[in-house]
Amino acid sequence: MFSYAQLPDLLEGQMLQLVKDETIEYLIIDSRKLIASPRSLFFAIKGIRNDGHAHIAAVYEQGIRLFIVEHDIEKEKFPKANFFKVTSSVVALQNLAAAHRSQFDYPVIGITGSNGKTIIKEWLFQMLSSKFKCVKNPGSYNSQVGVPLSVWQMSDQHELGIFEAGISLPGEMEALQKIIQPSIGLFTMLGSAHDEGFSSRNEKLLEKLKLFESCQTIIYCHDDPSIKEGVAKIKKPFQESVSWGKSEGSDVLLEFKNNDSISIAGQFGKMSFVLPFMDAASQENVLHCIMVLLHLGYSEQEMQKKIDQLRAVPMRLELKQGINQCQIIDDTYNNDLGGLRISLDFLEGINMPKKTLILSDVLQSGLTLDELSQHVVHLIKEKQIQKFIGIGFGFHSHQELFKALKIDSRFYLTTEDFLKEIDWNYFAQEAILVKGARVFQFERITKPLQKKIHGTTMEIDLSAMVHNLNYFRSLLQPNVKLMVMVKAFAYGSGSNEIASLLQYHRVDYLGVAYVDEGVDLRDHNIHLPIMVMNPSKDSWEIMLERQLEPEIYSLSLLRSLVAYLNGRSCVIHLKIDTGMHRLGFEQQELTEAVQILSNNKNVKVASVFSHLAGADEAVHDNFSAEQAKRYDEALNLIQNKLKITPIKHLLNSSGILRLPQYQLDMVRLGIGLYGVDPTGAFKDKLQPVATLKTVVSQVKKIKSGESIGYSRKGTAQKDLTIATIAIGYADGYSRSFGNGVGQVSVRGKKAPVIGNVCMDMTMVDVTDISEVAEGDEVIIFGKDNSIHEVSTQAHTIPYEILTNTSERVKRIFFAEGI
Repeated sequence: MFSYAQLPDLLEGQMLQLVKDETIEYLIIDSRKLIASPRSLFFAIKGIRNDGHAHIAAVYEQGIRLFIVEHDIEKEKFPKANFFKVTSSVVALQNLAAAHRSQFDYPVIGITGSNGKTIIKEWLFQMLSSKFKCVKNPGSYNSQVGVPLSVWQMSDQHELGIFEAGISLPGEMEALQKIIQPSIGLFTMLGSAHDEGFSSRNEKLLEKLKLFESCQTIIYCHDDPSIKEGVAKIKKPFQESVSWGKSEGSDVLLEFKNNDSISIAGQFGKMSFVLPFMDAASQENVLHCIMVLLHLGYSEQEMQKKIDQLRAVPMRLELKQGINQCQIIDDTYNNDLGGLRISLDFLEGINMPKKTLILSDVLQSGLTLDELSQHVVHLIKEKQIQKFIGIGFGFHSHQELFKALKIDSRFYLTTEDFLKEIDWNYFAQEAILVKGARVFQFERITKPLQKKIHGTTMEIDLSAMVHNLNYFRSLLQPNVKLMVMVKAFAYGSGSNEIASLLQYHRVDYLGVAYVDEGVDLRDHNIHLPIMVMNPSKDSWEIMLERQLEPEIYSLSLLRSLVAYLNGRSCVIHLKIDTGMHRLGFEQQELTEAVQILSNNKNVKVASVFSHLAGADEAVHDNFSAEQAKRYDEALNLIQNKLKITPIKHLLNSSGILRLPQYQLDMVRLGIGLYGVDPTGAFKDKLQPVATLKTVVSQVKKIKSGESIGYSRKGTAQKDLTIATIAIGYADGYSRSFGNGVGQVSVRGKKAPVIGNVCMDMTMVDVTDISEVAEGDEVIIFGKDNSIHEVSTQAHTIPYEILTNTSERVKRIFFAEGI
């Protein structure tokens, strides 16, 4: 640990104010995720969209007293704070973590490559933590700020470090190398990820290999010639390598006996292993782990035992609908302190009246049971958890520490004890984080907590959604506000959950189509401003009560509202028809509208906006310019007559992508948030958010000439194998997909629909797909069967495919890489 007064010796910078020296215990970069302790050091980081300096006052109010900043501060406003000024807060964070790392001399494994880093890290942690007290990145914290936060966890109680490092631009790895300082380097594989940041694939390889600058041992697969040549180029005389593969010259030569059994020969002698995974990617990841264990001196028998205990790492938190109107956050694949904080951050972002934590003992934490319990107590207080259930001897033996919190807390020695004693009605209308070490088998808890719905689900990747949100934000000019549309059940994705995420990520406005959608958001603790696009004249009272802001698009609607208000205040948004000819005031109606507003000062115009009819195609750009001109004319009239400066907005998702000159004061992000590019030119920049999947209910053999489905529309022209899948038009899978129009993905191959789509089921032809079985996963749309392909099959657009998905289909929300 370092003290704040030591910073001038550790970092380049200037002490602006030192009121009271403190030991630095916690590093904080996000004002929303504070540990309110006098030992917390807050780094004010300037980002693309946010500046940490803007949050110093709020952070100070919450008790933070240690700061690193990039410019002078009005110190008199913060009389109890310490300030140290640096050129770059990110560099200061990195250098402080590097100084911290230098205090420890136990082995550290550094992992880089294009794919598999996080899974290999998690598997190594599983395999090694019974022998070593290990520390690792929580989740996939492998970035320029994630790595220093991960390495800061190192302490003299640990015996082995396992850290991954990812880069997207040249020059980034040098900083991460100084922070991790690995003694063992592992390169996973070289792929296309982040190619766009480098002049060539080879440049990217050599940049990544800089992590191994001072490694004693480098482990890599010999079968990729480019990796072999890259390692040879950077390897120093004092370094040894462990190369493995099927190619001649490998230090460890592999031979596959069958699909899941291998033998090795070479540097470590002859051994054989049975692998628990059949897919090539998982097998390669396991083999990387085997090489590390061989290097560390594990025996054949020890390694096989470790391999047998491996299980696939989900690499995600899943948010699931639960019993009794609960939301369940399923994080049951491992449990460590770094990951616990990330999971609690995720829980904090869920808008539910109560928050519950079900937690197992944290194994191999490096802390005593008393220290561990005190740490968890601190997190429960910080995150304002109302219910705590602790399972395991450690928590059970330290109940008094938790009971001092005066919250609802229960303790069980084993998962079995919990399952025997719990009444499931104890959980109602709450967000529940279930997080446990693998040996506690917490999947036995999450299963009965989940709402029972049929096997068709829509998975919503919240990490991809945040990626898309940040991409669109990166396109905006400074100070341009962001409204996000969550109408139509958030384009089929689930309004409340998506609105919670957007509120957490501080968008400026939400837009809904109808009043009841806005009311539902308010009922789920959404406090952002909400614009209602299609208000009705009988909904004014509920809109006033719930602070919803109507779009006013006609004189009749405006007169109705003014009459109802009778002098009460209301915030509205004026819609101008500039050529879309859907809703909006015509130019000739504006004079009367402005007169009504002039006579009713109680009605505040928050924004004036219009909608471009052809923003998605260049062929309509001249018309878009004409619309913008008409909008300006209407806006000038409104502003001049009413003497107001409303928020101005024209652009939807297509416009944000193509027409930056019309960004004005705010933009409206809709379908683009969900990874759909209406322009077709930016697909590689967006990530698909929604995957609609179902299961095979039954497989049948059909003889040539037999008919399939209602009205006998499907006919077997030859002997067929068909699969009945658990989705139909009641789920939103349109009848238009019937009779060969639609295709689904089964075992990675396309299967056409045969016969008519039924209400709850559909039949598909799987004759040319081997080994299809009951229970197999079927992708309706997603990465394996893009929503663009599916919408093209039905001669429609992705909007319709997304919004058609029925609300009876269970939504599962997850965040990858956590």
